[in-house]
Amino acid sequence: MSFLSSPDFWVALSQIILINIVLSGDNAVVIAMASRALPPAQQKKAIIFGSVGAIVLRVVLTFFAVYLLTLPYLKLVGAALLLWIGVGLLQGEDGDENLEGHSGLFAAIKTIVVADLVMSLDNVVGVAAAAKGNVPLLVFGLVISIPLIIFGSTIILKLMSRFPIIITAGAALLGWVAGEMAMSDPAIHHWAEQQHMLHWLVPGLGAVLVVVVGKWLASRTPAPKVEEAGEHAADQPAA
Repeated sequence: MSFLSSPDFWVALSQIILINIVLSGDNAVVIAMASRALPPAQQKKAIIFGSVGAIVLRVVLTFFAVYLLTLPYLKLVGAALLLWIGVGLLQGEDGDENLEGHSGLFAAIKTIVVADLVMSLDNVVGVAAAAKGNVPLLVFGLVISIPLIIFGSTIILKLMSRFPIIITAGAALLGWVAGEMAMSDPAIHHWAEQQHMLHWLVPGLGAVLVVVVGKWLASRTPAPKVEEAGEHAADQPAA
C-alpha cells in the first residue's frame, strides 16, 4: 500500500477521474435515454447495473485498446452500430411506455452496455495512457467514475422528463459521435486527413440521419389503442 503515499499515484488517479468526467457525458446521455421508459424503480436499477456493467467492460477493453484501435474497419462497424442504437432509442420515444418487468429492464441494461462499449473505443486510450501500465490504478480510477456517471445519468433523466427536446438532442449526439468514429478508422484515416471538411460534415450527417430516421420510424409506430372498456360500460343502460 506504499503507492498510496506516492504523489505520482494521486496525480495519475486525478487524471483518470478527470478524463472519465470529460468523456462520459455522452455515455450518461445513452444511459438516461435507454432507461427513461422504465418505471421509476427499474430506472434506478437500469442506471446502476448498466453503469457498472459498462465500466467492467471498459476495464477489459482498456487492456486491448491499443491493439483494437489499430484494426481497420472496426470503428466503421462501431459507428454503424452506434447509429442503429441512436435510431432505436429515438424510435422508442413514443413506443416504449409499455416496457415492464424483467424484459424491459434487461433490454435497457443491454443497450447501455453495448452503447458504452462502442463509444469507449477512443476513451479508453486516454485512460490507459494516464494509468501508465498501473493496473490497480486503472481499475481504481474507473470504479470511482461509476458514481459520477450514475449521478450524471440521473440528472439528465430528470431533465428529459421536463424537456423532451433533450431526447432528440441526445440521439443527435450519438449520430455525431458515430460520424467522428467513422472518420478516425485506420482504413480511411490517411484519406480522411486530407478531407478537412468531412471531419465536421460526416458527424453532422450522422446526427441528422439518426434524428430523421428515428422520427420517421417513430411516426410509423401504431398509436396505442384507447381503452374501450370504459366506453362499453358507458353504453350499457343503467340498471
